[in-house]
Amino acid sequence: MSDALTLPAEARERAGKGASRALRREGRIPAVIYGGKEEPTTIHIEEKELVRQMMTGQFMNSIVNIDVNGKSVRTLPKDVALHPVTDRPTHVDFLRLSKDAKIEVAIPVIFTNEEESPGLKKGGVLNVVRHELDLVCESDKIPSEIEIDVTGKEVGDSIHISEVKLPAGSESAITDRDYTIATLVAPSALKKSESAEGEEAEGEETEATEGGEEAAEGGEDSGE
Repeated sequence: MSDALTLPAEARERAGKGASRALRREGRIPAVIYGGKEEPTTIHIEEKELVRQMMTGQFMNSIVNIDVNGKSVRTLPKDVALHPVTDRPTHVDFLRLSKDAKIEVAIPVIFTNEEESPGLKKGGVLNVVRHELDLVCESDKIPSEIEIDVTGKEVGDSIHISEVKLPAGSESAITDRDYTIATLVAPSALKKSESAEGEEAEGEETEATEGGEEAAEGGEDSGE
């Protein structure tokens, strides 16, 4: 997985909407750390640093070590509330992690070796059904992404979760079905081309049949 992030924080002594609004005016975001069989810890963090880490694109799938008054707490971001108009963060929930914890996360997928797919070489299109996989991972082994190899895939093939080799410490959170991740489909232009070829072949066959019938009729006329 991506390297663990570090986020400085301060303990939040006062709760409530008024206190939270006052923090936001000062460029701080109220947050809470919960889980791990401990009481929730209310904190506040710097908005600029939070936004910077969110902009990496890996924030929600990264371990975040929160430094609260000199004590480091290992967490995973679970929810970031955003203002409905400005999209600025207004509150963050962090899940406290124990060393042997297993957690459910959504991990993005990337497709590799597309140049080795005969179907894609022919002009087929990779239709991605799921851009993320729901996995249960050991908290210290969360992958940053899952690679799926499309070598040898033809138009009409499907890629299911059972084909994906998941990294050690990870397993699918969905176990009741072998769900589809992506399919290789023919583009509309390719479908039209195949249809046109089929119609042309059918036309040639019809002409040949009609020509044969006319020849047969001509033979009968000459016999009369």
